[in-house]
Amino acid sequence: MDNTKRYERLLERYRNGGMDRRSFLGLIGAAGAAYGLQTPFAGMARAQDVTQVRFDGWGGVVSEAFRRHAFDPYTAATGINVVDGTFAGGDEFLAQVRASREGEYNIAHLSGVFDYARYVNMGLDVELNLDNIPNMELVMDALTNAYRRVTPDHLSAVPYNYGTTGLAYNRKFISDEEIREKGARILIDPAYENRIGGWHDWRTRVWYGALQTDQDPNAIEDMEAVWNAIREHRDLALKYWGSGAELMSLLAEEEIYVTEGWSGRIAALQEQGHDIGYYDPPNGFGWQECLFVLKGSPVEACEELLNFMLSPETSIAVAEGQSYPPALDGTKVDLGEKIPTLPAYDPSGTLEALTFADPAYWNGNEAEWSETFARVQRGF
Repeated sequence: MDNTKRYERLLERYRNGGMDRRSFLGLIGAAGAAYGLQTPFAGMARAQDVTQVRFDGWGGVVSEAFRRHAFDPYTAATGINVVDGTFAGGDEFLAQVRASREGEYNIAHLSGVFDYARYVNMGLDVELNLDNIPNMELVMDALTNAYRRVTPDHLSAVPYNYGTTGLAYNRKFISDEEIREKGARILIDPAYENRIGGWHDWRTRVWYGALQTDQDPNAIEDMEAVWNAIREHRDLALKYWGSGAELMSLLAEEEIYVTEGWSGRIAALQEQGHDIGYYDPPNGFGWQECLFVLKGSPVEACEELLNFMLSPETSIAVAEGQSYPPALDGTKVDLGEKIPTLPAYDPSGTLEALTFADPAYWNGNEAEWSETFARVQRGF
């Protein structure tokens, strides 16, 4: 079915009272995903005679550059007003979660299986009818299985893309051989004091602290050693970067020589001609993003949207724009020329080289570890 007919069906359903115009076009946790998601959302908006699509970011800020190159041109071209409703974490985020329970939001863009598990534990999941999402057959089993371990009897989300948080380094100062020899320990190497960067995210810091102390990030036995490694990194680092845009600036301008970084951001730097290398150390941090349908939403309509987002044409276009591999299995779908060149891409479709966070383990330690990390950041 082409998009025009799909939207005509949605419009008919809406006019017959099958969809809530007020609540359907709301996405919580959009952040960077809005670049790819605004097109199908706005298409549905046109079908429903609405004039506004709202994207609420989760714990991040959509920059003016992002608005200028993504939101604003789309508004001009379509007449659909794309609203940036970014908000902070903490109590404000919890308020948005409560709103999702009341039907204000319908799709949550979640950044990992641990977030999926969190939303399931909040009782926000629904049971998707996968017969209505035939493009799920094209998704890698390695991604889908990760969600099935949380909800064995059903799925409330579809995996959408994946990436890694690996080591990014400027080849002008650090060779490929050195990065492979030192691995994660290069981030606590005194030789690069004040030329090291890092993200102020407790998960990333704990994960890399585990690698730096030769421990399994999903089964840490000596947490004190991990905290000491995090302190070493804190004292050697120039600064913690606060966003992907700042990370790219620090690397491109040679203010830092090495840091952990998101694979898609580093791919973008490489495309711009910067000689930035990227390496996933053993047990490096692999992650995936998904689109989660919230309880109380018009499920069939959401399933149509998810199927559209997983269609090769849409999924590949978004992946090329964001520089993160799509969830589609490259052994089943021709992903074009760019995607197979992206860092983190796995041509086998097995993702055996990636290590994902165990949701029960990481969610179970979140309260203690995030609090301790906050103290470590303050110098304790």
